Order: sequence, then C-alpha cells, then structure tokens
Amino acid sequence: MKRVLLFTLILVFVVSLFGMAYAGNKPLKVLLLINGTLGDKSFFDSAARGVKKAGKVLGIKYKIVELGYDPSTFKPGLEDAADSDYDIIICGTWQMQENLQEIAPEYPDKKFIIFDTAVDYKQGDLDNVYSILYKQNEGSFLAGALAAMVTTSKELPDANDKKLIGFLGGMDIPVINDFLVGYIEGAQYIDKDTKILISYAGSFSDPAKGKELVLAQYRQGADISFNVAGETGLGLLDAAKEAKKYAIGVDSDQAMLFAESDPEKANRTLTSMLKRVDNSLFRAIKLHLEGKLPYGKAEALGLAEQAVGLAKNEFYRKNVPQSIQAKIALLEEKIISGKIKVDTAFGMDQKTLSKLRNSVKP
Repeated sequence: MKRVLLFTLILVFVVSLFGMAYAGNKPLKVLLLINGTLGDKSFFDSAARGVKKAGKVLGIKYKIVELGYDPSTFKPGLEDAADSDYDIIICGTWQMQENLQEIAPEYPDKKFIIFDTAVDYKQGDLDNVYSILYKQNEGSFLAGALAAMVTTSKELPDANDKKLIGFLGGMDIPVINDFLVGYIEGAQYIDKDTKILISYAGSFSDPAKGKELVLAQYRQGADISFNVAGETGLGLLDAAKEAKKYAIGVDSDQAMLFAESDPEKANRTLTSMLKRVDNSLFRAIKLHLEGKLPYGKAEALGLAEQAVGLAKNEFYRKNVPQSIQAKIALLEEKIISGKIKVDTAFGMDQKTLSKLRNSVKP
C-alpha cells in the first residue's frame, strides 16, 4: 500500500512538473517573428537563442520566421502568424508596435509578447499582450564608464591621451538614444572632460556604412567606440580590427561570437553591452507556463533582472585592466541598489536630448 501511495505521489509530481508545457498532452507552441534576419550576431540572434532555450529546457515547440527588412511585409507576416495554430506569437521592436496594436484585439484567444517596445494599452483591448522593455540605459552607463576609463588608460597599448570616445547608433530613435543617454552619463560620471563622437548610420543592416563611420571616428582620435546598430555595427568591429583600436559590442557577447573565426577582432572587442533578449523571452515563456505572466501590461527589465549588463568573458578579463573591472563591479552595485539613477531617453524632450548630445561634442 505504501509503495502504491509513493508511486502515486511521484506520478503526480512528474505530471505537475511537465504539465505546464504539455497541457492536455499538447506542447505549448510559440512562434517568433523576426522583422529582419538572423545572423546579425546581436539583437535578433539573441531573441532566437531565448526561444530555442525554452524549447530545450521547457519542452515547448517553436518556429522562427524571418520577414526581412522590408516594412511592407511586417503586418501581413504578423497576420499570418496570428492565423496559425501557435499559442503565443512573439515579435519585437518599435516597427511592430502599431501592427500589433491593430491585430492583437482581433485575436483575443491568442497571446502575444512584444519585446524592446511596448504597445499603447490605452489604444484598445490589449489584455492579451505582454510588453518587455529593457533598461539599456543602465547597461550603457557601464559601457560609457568603461570607455571613459579605457580611453586614457596607460595599460592598454592602443589607447591615446585624448579623452575622446565614439558611439554608433543604427537610427536616431528613442530606443537607440536610450543607449546613448546612459553611455554619456557613464562616461561623464568617470570624467566630465570626456567627449563623444556620435554617428547615426540610418540603418540596422549596412555593415559597410557602419565601418566607414567608425573609421572616421578613429581617425579623429577616438580609440574606442560603442556599437548600437545591429548588423550595421558589425562594420564597427571590422573598423576596430583594421584601425587597431577598441570596440564595445551590443546585445550579444560579440567577442565570443568571433573568438574562433576571427580572434583578432574578438581581441579588439573589450566587452559587449548585453541586452539579454534571450533571458527575457525565456523568462516570459516560463512565467506563461506557470500562469504568472502579466498580460495586459509592460515590464521594464534592467541590471537587477539580469536583462542588461556587460559581457565579462575571457577577452574582458584579459584585456581590461583590473582597476577598471573593479570600478565597473562597484558601479553595478550602485545602480542595482539605486545609489546611481540613470536617466532615460524615453519621455525626454528633443531640446533636452540635443543639449545633452551637444554637451559632449569635441
């Protein structure tokens, strides 16, 4: 009798453990819609990793659809996804926001997750949409602080005496400027005399343009630049290698992506400001399975939630001086505890943003 009871308890535990992902013997089906392409080695690749991890760890079924960069495909692509038999549709970036606001209310039985932006919940019945925002300003504060310390470091052979660093943005839009605001504040926190060369490529899919803009920054005296430009930013890493200068990657751990294929490029990438889209999507799917995902609202995730931060890989440990690493660790603690509050570009008026950018012009 005791053995039967024990077996029953074990069976109940196993069923409850896996029942979340396999309700009614049907695995949760998740479709990730990419309004771009995979292979950017940053933002969209990170999103794909998160969904793949959910497939491996949580037992979900998933599909990833690449729409390319033509905006005319975004709305039809989302409509097709909503018409499919997938339980959750995931999409991302500001380019999908309005499309989702129109389509989600038409599919009240579907669940939608949008990342790196938030729908306007006042625009309609969007109780089936969960929005993920990232405090990229917090992670970028650390990137700016690191750059300001690196630029005059005597321990880095290719750093010069100029207090001049670079920034490459894909477009002049709020989410990219949120990186910039944090970057400026981090650099200024370390040294008020630090100046920043700011370039916008006008595209997230033009590595040649990214390389051209950053080579110009290096020629003007910057010895480190921050990539916030998706696939375009791969050109920044090329420029750092060619000019024998330093780079900060973005979204994914970009040094490790090139560790084997191009070790010299990896060695020039001192760290990356990780926007952990992968962690946030895995977290969202897990919370959905547990019945805890707060649909109908937006959440902003930052350093405390491990949604942003600096990559501390072998290249960081080898190339970044210990004194700088220690300072970064201290700044992380201060941001998480609230002792340092980083401003955001969201809600910042254009006059204030322009004044901030102009304040760091060389």
